[in-house]
Amino acid sequence: MRGRAYSLDLRERIVRAVQQGMSQQQAAQHFTVSVASVERYVRLWREGRGLHPRPRPGRSVTVIPPGEHEALRAQVQQHPDLTLAEHVAVWREHHQAASASTLVRRFKTLRLTRKKDAGRR
Repeated sequence: MRGRAYSLDLRERIVRAVQQGMSQQQAAQHFTVSVASVERYVRLWREGRGLHPRPRPGRSVTVIPPGEHEALRAQVQQHPDLTLAEHVAVWREHHQAASASTLVRRFKTLRLTRKKDAGRR
């Protein structure tokens, strides 16, 4: 499993050390990174492709950005009896589509509570 990307500063120091005569093996040991990482950084530098970390895969923007938090609060206050599925449907009518899990996560971060179904207790 991969961890976080190494910083640009560290990548530049590794390449600089190799340029100044340190072997790739020594650089890997000195900076406590893998030899493969050192080889990759040196290759990227030689090819002129830059040492910046690649963007991580996955969703890059939040589905419900902070600018829409008040709209979500208002929806929950106006419709406290709606089920989660109904909240999803109402949200999709007026905003960008969002899944039920997205709404649940946003409810938690905004500390929004919905009316509980008394019949399920």
